[in-house]
Amino acid sequence: MTDCDMAIVGAGPYGLVAAAQLGSADSFKIAGFGEPMSFWADQMPAGMLLRSPYVGSSIGPSDGPMSLTAYEEAIGERPLEPVPLSRFVDYGRWFQQRALPELSSERVREVAKNGNGFNLSLESGERLHADRLIVAAGIGDFKWCPDVFRALPQGLFSHACEHDDLATFAGSHVLVIGGGQSALESAALLAEGGASVEVVARRPQVSWLSRRWHHKLGPLSRLMYAPPDVGPAGISWMVALPGAFRSMPRRVQTWMTGKALRPAGAAWLPPRLGTVTITTGLHAVEASEEDGRAVLTFNDGSTRKADHVLLGTGYRVDISRYPFLAPELVEQVERADGYPVLGQGFESSVDGLHFLGAPSAWSFGPLMRFVAGTAFAGRELVRGVLGQGRSSTG
Repeated sequence: MTDCDMAIVGAGPYGLVAAAQLGSADSFKIAGFGEPMSFWADQMPAGMLLRSPYVGSSIGPSDGPMSLTAYEEAIGERPLEPVPLSRFVDYGRWFQQRALPELSSERVREVAKNGNGFNLSLESGERLHADRLIVAAGIGDFKWCPDVFRALPQGLFSHACEHDDLATFAGSHVLVIGGGQSALESAALLAEGGASVEVVARRPQVSWLSRRWHHKLGPLSRLMYAPPDVGPAGISWMVALPGAFRSMPRRVQTWMTGKALRPAGAAWLPPRLGTVTITTGLHAVEASEEDGRAVLTFNDGSTRKADHVLLGTGYRVDISRYPFLAPELVEQVERADGYPVLGQGFESSVDGLHFLGAPSAWSFGPLMRFVAGTAFAGRELVRGVLGQGRSSTG
C-alpha cells in the first residue's frame, strides 16, 4: 500500500482545479484518478456549445495563467462565444497536463474510511492510503430518469448524457422530454443531424435566456448581473458569492436556487429549432412498446409514437449513487436530500472527506453546478485544508 496526502477522484473541471490549487499552495503529495474531461468528451454530444458565458467557462480564475484565454493564446486561436464543446474539452486536457500531469486513468473501485484517512482500492488490485479524499466525480451517476419511462425496453429510451453523437438518430423520429438547455440543444442537434424531432416539456412555456433591456444598461447592468450570469438580476450576485449565499436563511437559499436553476434554453438556440415541434404543459403518465416503437400517453390523454425517447430530464444529486463510496462511509456523511452537508473547505461531517461540484450546491449554492464555480471552490478548498480561517463572501 502506498500513501499520499490527498487523493482526488475525478478529473473534470472541479477535480483539476483542486489539483492546481492544492499543488500550488503547499508541497502536498497528490494522487489523482480519472480520465481527464471524460464526462464532457464522452457523455455530451458532438457539436454542443456551452451555455455558460465566456467569462464563466474558465477552470479556476478567468484571468489566471491557466484560464481559457491563456489556453487560446497558447494555441494561437481567437476566443469563441458560445464556447464549443470540443474546445472546452481540449482546454481541460491542456489544464490537466499542467495541474496534474501524473493523473492516473485507473478507476477507483472502492473508498473506505480507515483510521485518520481513507483506503482506496483500484481496479488493478492496488491499494492506496490517503489522509484526505476530495470527491470531484461529476454528475454522470446522478442522471434522472422518471419511473414512467422504465416500462420501455432499454433500446427505446435513453438519457441525454448517454450519447456523444446524436447523428446516429438520422432518419428516426425522436421524442425529447424536457424544457431545459440539455433537452433543447439535443433537439437542435438531432434535427440538424437529420432526425424528425418533437420536444415535450412539463412547464406551460419554454424559457429563454435572452439578453433583455436590463442586460444592456452598461455599468448598471454590471451591478445587477455578476459575470457568471447565473440567475436573474440581483440574485445573480448572491449566487456568484457562495460565502454570502450560505449565510442566508435556508428558505431564502431554496427560493434563490429555484430562480437560478429554472429550466431555460440559451438565447442562441431558437433559430436552430425551426423544424422542431415544441409542445408544453404535458408530462407522460404511461409508456409502452408497440411494433418496436415507443408509445407515450400524456396527462391530457394524447398519445405519441416515436422511434426513440431522449430524456433531457437533468440530474438529482445523491452521493449514495457514487459506486466507489463504500456504503458504510456514505452512512457516516451528514446529508440533506442526497447532498452532503459541507462546512469550511467543502469538508463533510467525516473528517478529511471533501465534495466538490454539484454535490456541494446544497451548502454553497447553485454556482457549484457550473464551471464558473471552480474559482471559488479551489480557493475555499485550500483555505479549509490549510486552516486559514473562514471563507470570505467571494
